[in-house]
Amino acid sequence: MDLAVIGAGPAGLTSGMYAGRFGLKAVVFDEKIAGGTVNLTPVVENYPGFESISGMELMEKMKKQAEKYCEIHEMGKIGKIKIDGGISIGTSKDDYKTKALVFASGTEKRKLNVKGEKGFLGRGVSYCATCDGPFFRNKKTVVVGGGNAAVIEALHLKNLGSDVSLIHRRNELRADKILQNQVFEKNINIIWDSVVEEIFGDKTVKGVRIKNVKNSSIKNIDVDSVFVSIGEKPNSGLAKSIGVKTDEKGYIVVDKNQRTNLQKIYAAGDVTGGLRQIVTACAEGAVAANSAYEDLL
Repeated sequence: MDLAVIGAGPAGLTSGMYAGRFGLKAVVFDEKIAGGTVNLTPVVENYPGFESISGMELMEKMKKQAEKYCEIHEMGKIGKIKIDGGISIGTSKDDYKTKALVFASGTEKRKLNVKGEKGFLGRGVSYCATCDGPFFRNKKTVVVGGGNAAVIEALHLKNLGSDVSLIHRRNELRADKILQNQVFEKNINIIWDSVVEEIFGDKTVKGVRIKNVKNSSIKNIDVDSVFVSIGEKPNSGLAKSIGVKTDEKGYIVVDKNQRTNLQKIYAAGDVTGGLRQIVTACAEGAVAANSAYEDLL
């Protein structure tokens, strides 16, 4: 193949589509299903052309369009990448050779790393309100976080009928003003200046122990579920394993043309940091494909 793309989120699908339109033989790989973390977004309201659309529906549309121009291989874990004159990629299904490579591997959800979080995963602890919210209609739940993702999760749960509270370590939210306004309009309870110390229960979650970061007071809150939304970390391990440069937070370093420090290796989307929005991921994916096309001429 001419171009391999690791990651089938907005950046990866756009990169594959543009590469195909440039006449390159491109294959997009993802160890899960196409769509990336956007699949977990209940409602997208800031992608041009769609006033409101679910993340999963938007990504299904992107996938369908990309399939006209490139191959998409899902559910195949990439175990290794080797540079040996060309670029070799080993997956759980097969081995491949490519002339150029785009990392569009995105990010993964950060964990609280507190007692009970791992043990109650799937039994009240979740990282996706779209996936698990319907199980907690008319029940008491908390969302941990204060950014856009956390606020969107809280609003989604509120719309499902959950009795939802936000737990945030600061005294003001980091989410966009329009989202903050919706939280206040819907009277969603916010527990300020607090962090989760422990998640407890028996067969399922029964409550959380939280600590006030200003006065160190501890209290327990009875809840049926905990949705964790405290940010993400870049999936850059494979890139680093072949010598791709990353910054202090692990994001892949690229120039304005999405080129990394290695020839014919590019990166696009959330794994490069920056604004981390769907629209910018798509733009970066297109730029990366164009750079690969130019370098392969």
